[in-house]
Amino acid sequence: RIAFHPIAQSSRVSMADGNSCGTGSAEGLVDFLNAAWTPFHATEVAASRLSRQGFVRLSERAIWDDLKPHGKYFFTRNASTIVAFAIGGKYRAGGGFRIIGAHTDSPCPKLKPVSKQTKAGCLSVNCQPYGGGLWFTWFDRDLTVAGRMVVRTRDASGDLDGGLEQTLVRIDRPIMRIPSLCIHLDRGVNDGLKVNFQNHVAPVLATSIMAEMDAPAGETN
Repeated sequence: RIAFHPIAQSSRVSMADGNSCGTGSAEGLVDFLNAAWTPFHATEVAASRLSRQGFVRLSERAIWDDLKPHGKYFFTRNASTIVAFAIGGKYRAGGGFRIIGAHTDSPCPKLKPVSKQTKAGCLSVNCQPYGGGLWFTWFDRDLTVAGRMVVRTRDASGDLDGGLEQTLVRIDRPIMRIPSLCIHLDRGVNDGLKVNFQNHVAPVLATSIMAEMDAPAGETN
């Protein structure tokens, strides 16, 4: 799934690849948030940090018959969930354990499966709400997209029949915007805006003029 993410042009991502552990520090948390745009990216960054801290990656398809006291392990599911655990030195089968849980996701607009929409000379994308968000805060700010895609790979001969592969996507620059309607066309907007995703939340990707300017020579209308 591909979701939207706001871009702050006033500050660049300091640790986009999440290489700084920053354990217990505010800077480390900010670095993690800058890298973890989506649940898939959050899981990838968390897995990388756990591996650097000595955690061993497990597969849910394998039999875990070699877990040891003092061992540290983790596994992922659907590339969007991560579970890590440590075994105490005195732990015995049947003993108790403590669980701490947190979200890897957050409210955001997500692209619909059929997202392309052309209207009034503008190329926009259809999206749908995920979670309960303050949707008015997404208006009139630079946006980009990030998430997971399933792509067809090439085989040794270069043909597109090498199978399907999951890959993470992250465009680290603003490419679209959800514009507000000017005040003289919506006099009652200051009395309260009830966001309707179908009518109000269709991020503009390009105008027909911009599309013609970017098209290769000889392909413009």
